[in-house]
Amino acid sequence: MKNAFIALCALLLAASSLAQPAHPTSAPSAGGGKTLRQIATIDLPGPPGKRFDYLTIDPNDHWLLSAHLAAGLLYVIDVNTNTLVATVKDVPGVEGVEYVPEKRKVYTSDWQENKVGVVDLGKMEVVKRIPVGDKPDGSVYAAAFGKLYVSNERGKTVSAISVETDTVVNTLKFDSETGMPQFDSSDRLLWVNLQDQNLIAVIDPANDRVLGKYPVGDCKGNHGMALDNAHRRAFLACEGNDQLTVFDIDAYKPVASVKLPKGVDVVKYDPGLGRIYAACSSGAIAVIQQDDADLYRKLEDFKVQPRVHSLAVDPRTHRVYAPEQEEDGKPVAKMIVYEAVK
Repeated sequence: MKNAFIALCALLLAASSLAQPAHPTSAPSAGGGKTLRQIATIDLPGPPGKRFDYLTIDPNDHWLLSAHLAAGLLYVIDVNTNTLVATVKDVPGVEGVEYVPEKRKVYTSDWQENKVGVVDLGKMEVVKRIPVGDKPDGSVYAAAFGKLYVSNERGKTVSAISVETDTVVNTLKFDSETGMPQFDSSDRLLWVNLQDQNLIAVIDPANDRVLGKYPVGDCKGNHGMALDNAHRRAFLACEGNDQLTVFDIDAYKPVASVKLPKGVDVVKYDPGLGRIYAACSSGAIAVIQQDDADLYRKLEDFKVQPRVHSLAVDPRTHRVYAPEQEEDGKPVAKMIVYEAVK
């Protein structure tokens, strides 16, 4: 009887082991909330405890491109397997990361040398460095015009870079530090946050002419931004007073706002679920539901580790990716993968 019991236990243990997913760099967690559930942890090779910044998705290869700012590294992660594909070095102070599909290149905003690095994804290395303004930060690709726009935050400028020649073709000057730019693919216009003045500027990329500047209501320090082209809305992360402002890009005015936890920085939009995610460094990802173009409700302030201030959303899978530089007070270098709870 005893031997039979031992054999049964061994059989159950073996079956349990076989049921676990075989991802060597992933460690699924049972933790979760109403809107997100952690499903994997990816250990990253950079030094622990160092600040991360922007992330973006390469939809062609299904790669996540993640800037490890204080380590001067760019991570390329396969989102299908949650494994690290490559680590690109020599991107000092990398902040913004933008993917250009037809060139299969990534452009990195490297503020420690005030240059934009051009990364060839075939070689997984920097092949050119383009001098820009003081503290290059967020960036966006205006595909219809073949130009990358980079906000030089402290320089109070935006650099327009031709992706054909990898050279600066224009520099737009403002009386404010520049925040995140976004490209409206419907009207083929560029929007740029002017965070010192609580204004948003609209630019015609055909000639790089500023068409107008508009107040963003009670939003203070509008830095992060995401666009909803279908509903003609911009989502602004207001760093100065911890809120999300919804801005009507046809009527040029704010139409709604939602209070956020402290330390809001990066904001992303998942059009498939109608959800806005705002990363707040105080230790939360705010999840906001878009019920219609002018109606928004907070679903949850999903608890994460402190200093998580950036994220990315894969619209194909609705998964959310957020890098960690500390975990329960200890320095780490990790990418956390969350699945949307519907």
